[in-house]
Amino acid sequence: MRFGYTLMTEQSGPRELVRYAQQAEDAGFDFEVSSDHFSPWLTEQGHAPNAWTTLGAVAHATSRVDLMTYVTCPTIRYHPAVVAQQSATLQILAEGRFTLGLGSGESLNEHVVGQRWPSLAERQSMLEEAIEVIRRLHTGDLVDHRGEHFQVDSARIWDVPDQGVDLALAVSGERSIGRFAPLSDHLVAVEPDGSAIETWNGTDGAPRIGEGGARAIGQIPICWGPDAAEARRTAHEQFRWFAGGWAVNADLPTPAGFAGATQFVTEDDVAENIPCGPDLDAVVEACSEFWEAGFTDLALVQVGDEGQQRFLDEAAGPLLEKLRAAAPA
Repeated sequence: MRFGYTLMTEQSGPRELVRYAQQAEDAGFDFEVSSDHFSPWLTEQGHAPNAWTTLGAVAHATSRVDLMTYVTCPTIRYHPAVVAQQSATLQILAEGRFTLGLGSGESLNEHVVGQRWPSLAERQSMLEEAIEVIRRLHTGDLVDHRGEHFQVDSARIWDVPDQGVDLALAVSGERSIGRFAPLSDHLVAVEPDGSAIETWNGTDGAPRIGEGGARAIGQIPICWGPDAAEARRTAHEQFRWFAGGWAVNADLPTPAGFAGATQFVTEDDVAENIPCGPDLDAVVEACSEFWEAGFTDLALVQVGDEGQQRFLDEAAGPLLEKLRAAAPA
């Protein structure tokens, strides 16, 4: 089991994120993932620096931790040819430590370029075609592509990493797993759902998790702090958007929409889903659902920028010791 740290672009500025990345590596995290947002979920979060620029700086500021987008949508805000070039360059800068996490996106980030927000079925069709384009461009060959959703004319990635770029796909539900598992190297999911891993491993052509080198990469929010009441307030202020679930989160277009959708979510509601306060054992208990479900990797999100430094200084090291002692070898 590997434990990661989340560079939450929605709640911290770019210089702070690079500093946190360095300190998270020093604290002993195995990998770091970055969100890729054009907007924060809520205005209280207050940030949304460019993930790719930030990750380029992080690649140079760190030397050991693996890096990953969690996740990038390669279909609307970015053309897949651009994502192919960005990810190839970042892999070279990171000297093989980068994994390209991909998903079908959220309206919050993709509507900003003035295109309509497609249905889920269309978004998944676009993602499938985008993966084909990215894979072909990562060979370094000259690519021409005429597809249902994308066109590529005489494109070539001139700086291609020798080791290639692994793709990790965000999936949920039997149909999306069956569609994307054969196209992906790793699975991404935010729910500790063991049936998702079973479905993935039973899909023809999918690299097997736990045996064939494929990873199942989860993510969990926590709000560590010495004062439990203050941690609950921070989690509610910064992360109540989480309560809507993916079906809601994918379709709301603005922070104002998320504020309206979560106006009746209480601190108690948030605290039921996010460990809040100084109790590290409570964090370990929440995380255990992921390794019990068969996940191989778990990225922690420390909610809120204000307490980030103290978390890294005081809690990260002891927490990682407890997690590694509790998790399967």
